Amino acid sequence: MAVSGRDRERVRAHAEGRCEYCRMANEWEPFFPYHVEHIVPRQHHGSDKLPNLALSCHHCNLVKGPNLTSIDPDTGIVTELFHPRRQIWNEHFRLEGDLISGITDVGRTTVFLMRMNAPHRVELRAANPDK
Repeated sequence: MAVSGRDRERVRAHAEGRCEYCRMANEWEPFFPYHVEHIVPRQHHGSDKLPNLALSCHHCNLVKGPNLTSIDPDTGIVTELFHPRRQIWNEHFRLEGDLISGITDVGRTTVFLMRMNAPHRVELRAANPDK
């Protein structure tokens, strides 16, 4: 089964053109269309239904891949990644200038795995005052 065009449009509308992980706006990267991705990948029995779909920039989608967890860089403990349908972004992350800080174990782990503060990502945030 594939994700329907209608569901793809719903995901894009819900995300308001921003990656649901790093909050980058698609308009900041016009040559890289954002993806409707499976939060829980199909290989882990994730469904094609709306509660399992999120808008993701090419960077987050590529780095996340099929991962559901990673290692919290502060504690060394295996921790789940941020789930944009079950969790609220502001409860796990904080934007500090042009950097994203994880304020929970889930936030730290997601920032670490997805390399949200890679130099080119920070430069994009700095160049776009509409954060």
